[in-house]
Amino acid sequence: MIFTQENEYAAVLDACVLVPMALCDLLLRLAEDPAMYRPLWSERILTEMAKALKTKLRRSADAVAWRRRQMKEAFPEAMVTVPPDLLKAVECIPDKNDRHVLAAAIIAHANTIVTQNTKHFPKACLDQYGVLCQTADDFLCHQYHLYPQLVLDKLDDQAAGIAQNRAFVVASLKKSAPKFCEFVEKHAM
Repeated sequence: MIFTQENEYAAVLDACVLVPMALCDLLLRLAEDPAMYRPLWSERILTEMAKALKTKLRRSADAVAWRRRQMKEAFPEAMVTVPPDLLKAVECIPDKNDRHVLAAAIIAHANTIVTQNTKHFPKACLDQYGVLCQTADDFLCHQYHLYPQLVLDKLDDQAAGIAQNRAFVVASLKKSAPKFCEFVEKHAM
């Protein structure tokens, strides 16, 4: 398979998977050439990410702005503009604060939503629009099963970027993606 930035498989990354640095880093590395999927997000998703980084992780405004800017520069095609009327059309999402995520997936023709809050996205609702919903753990396991060596190479690149080894990166991902980490530890360490 040839991997390119024009990869047809697309995933909306919810704010909750963009907050933990190790998880965000791996998800975005998987979207870099050779890309395993196309990442998507909206301005509202990035705003929610920024708020969580500031309030929950106590990152400085400069650090948050830098991260946001880096993401936008690295993936300019990831930004999805959600028409306000579409938010009204996705009332099958029980929490109105999550409707914008499905709306982004619909407008961008995404295959999946990657979120830690899967219960907020009922399958019956998503099925109407042909969108899947996966935890980051399930998404990473799926990517690994499709292209194991490429995922391992990207884990190694991530480790090299912080002068560490694969085991360190896997350990830093355990809270966000325990099944993926267990699988990598069992089969590739």
